[in-house]
Amino acid sequence: MAPHLNIVPSMFVLLLLFISASKVQSDAFDVVAKFGAKADGKTDLSKPFLDAWKEACASVTPSTVVIPKGTYLLSKVNLEGPCKAPIEINVQGTIQAPADPSAFKDPNWVRFYSVENFKMFGGGIFDGQGSIAYEKNTCENREFRSKLPVNIRFDFVTNALIQDITSKDSKLFHINVFACKNITLERLKIEAPDESPNTDGIHMGKSEGVNIIASDIKTGDDCISIGDGTKNMVIKEITCGPGHGISIGSLGKFQNEEPVEGIKISNCTITNTSNGARIKTWPGEHGGAVSEIHFEDITMNNVSSPILIDQQYCPWNKCKKNEESKVKLSNISFKNIRGTSALPEAIKFICSESSPCQNVELADIDIKHNGAEPATSQCLNVKPITSGKLNPIPCSGPIPKTPGATA
Repeated sequence: MAPHLNIVPSMFVLLLLFISASKVQSDAFDVVAKFGAKADGKTDLSKPFLDAWKEACASVTPSTVVIPKGTYLLSKVNLEGPCKAPIEINVQGTIQAPADPSAFKDPNWVRFYSVENFKMFGGGIFDGQGSIAYEKNTCENREFRSKLPVNIRFDFVTNALIQDITSKDSKLFHINVFACKNITLERLKIEAPDESPNTDGIHMGKSEGVNIIASDIKTGDDCISIGDGTKNMVIKEITCGPGHGISIGSLGKFQNEEPVEGIKISNCTITNTSNGARIKTWPGEHGGAVSEIHFEDITMNNVSSPILIDQQYCPWNKCKKNEESKVKLSNISFKNIRGTSALPEAIKFICSESSPCQNVELADIDIKHNGAEPATSQCLNVKPITSGKLNPIPCSGPIPKTPGATA
C-alpha cells in the first residue's frame, strides 16, 4: 500500500549541490571583522547582519556570512533573495532576541525569503528568550499571540540545507517552513520548557521535499507539525519530548486547504508527550484530504496517546461539536510501534461519520499501559487492516461520546 516516496533523489541533488559549491573558493563576509558587529549582548546585530547578507547575496561567486563565537543581540532581520550564487551562513555564536515581547509588532524575528541554493550551519544558537511571552500567552490573549515572533522562518526557500543549529526558547514556533522545496533540516536541537504554549518545534505548510533528520526536539507543543499543502516528506531519527508529539494537522479549520500527501515518519523515539503519532482535523469546518501517511519503527515511552487519529480535534472546546469533520483521510499506516502508554487508551481512531477513514493499517504494534489496566484501542467510523502481533487488540475499547479537548 505504501508508495515509493521520491525523497532520496532530492537529498542527493542537495548533496551534490553543496559538494560542488565547496570546491569553489567561497568569499567570507565576517559580521565582526568587516561590518563592525559587537559580541557584547547589547549592540544590535541587525544592520551588520543585513549588510553582510546583501554583499554576499550580490556576489557572483559562492559566499559565506560568518557570525563568530560570542553573544549578539538581534532586534530583527529579513534576509531576502534571490542571490546571484550559492550562499551560506556560518553561525558560531549565540543570537538573542529582545526578551520583551512588546519589541515585536509582527510574528517575524529571523526570516529567509526567496533564497535558492542556501546552507546554514556552524553550531550556533538562536535564543528567542521567550519566558516573558510564555506567561502572557493564553488562549484569551489572541492579539498578544498574533505578534509573537517565530525564531526562524524559511519562506519560498529552494534547495537548502540547515545543519547543526539550535533554536532555544522561541516566543512562538521555533522554525516555520512555508512554500519551500527541497529543504533538509539535519542535526538540529530545539528546546523550550514543556509548559511553553504554542512553541511547535518545526511547522511547515505548502512545501514539497522537506526532510527532517537526526534532530532532538523538546518543546511545549508539537515537536513537528505538518500543515496543508505538504507533500513528499521524510522525518526520521527524531527524538521528541516533552511536547505534543509528531502531528499531521490540525487541518480543516480554514477554507481551500491543500492536500497533505506522501509523508513518512520512521525510526523516531517519543518520550513523555501528550501524543505520539497523530493526525488531527477540526469538526464542522472545511474540507481537505490527507493520504499516504506512514508511521514506522517508532518507540513510545510513557506517551499519553501513542497512536491517534482525531477528527474531533477540539482544543479548549472551541469547535462545532455536533458536526462532522469534512477532511478525508485515506491510506494511512502505523507499523512496528512499541513502548508504553501513560493512559489505557493506547490507540484512538476517531474518524468522521460522513467521511470514514479509508485503508488504515495497523501492523506489529506492542504498546503496554504503564498502569494496572491493560491497554485498549478505540475505533469510530473505521475498520483498520491488521497484521502481525497487535497489543492492544484493535478496537477493543469503548468509544468516546464527546470530542476530547486535546492539545
